[in-house]
Amino acid sequence: MAHNFGSLVFTPVVKALQEKYGSRRQYARMESSSGASTDRLGPQDIAFIAERDSFYMATIGASGWPYVQHRGGPKGFLKVVDERTIAFADFRGNKQFISTGNLATDNRVALIMVDYPAQARLKILGRAEIREGEPVGDWIDLHEKSGYKAVVERVYTIRIEAYDWNCPQHITPRFTAEQIQEALAPLQRRLQELELENQKLRETARPDHEKG
Repeated sequence: MAHNFGSLVFTPVVKALQEKYGSRRQYARMESSSGASTDRLGPQDIAFIAERDSFYMATIGASGWPYVQHRGGPKGFLKVVDERTIAFADFRGNKQFISTGNLATDNRVALIMVDYPAQARLKILGRAEIREGEPVGDWIDLHEKSGYKAVVERVYTIRIEAYDWNCPQHITPRFTAEQIQEALAPLQRRLQELELENQKLRETARPDHEKG
């Protein structure tokens, strides 16, 4: 069944608060607009997901408490399987198994992915399935070839129920070491060029008797 993001998260209490604070009309339009189903990824969404090297995932435990965990790896560890399915390699960590255990009793997950430099974030609601053992062999081979030094213990496959692009307000731009190096690369090349030019000028300016 196709879902609109608002139909899953805008409970009666949430709608009452939207009404109280003046945003209900805006979100009612979002819910009722034709073609507003947001359970299938488009090209922009797929490209955004492919660039992520980390995200946050929330699960619900048998105690009723939510639990949020960071997931990270090299770009490409989170993959779009098709327009309604994503999957990621779960690397060996501290062996608490909280998220994995929570999914044994409630397979619903909520993900949030942030591109800090672009001040963009994507929220995904879905249902997760965990695969271990032989079915994850291809993922192990893939990450061994990538050179990433981590052990793949299992793979999470998430069937998307709905997603939404969040407001960019209050996202502080942050940059990775790789992004900073990429931004500085032209400046570093120019500095090297200037150093070579200065060296040549010094050689030219030296008196003839000092030149080798």
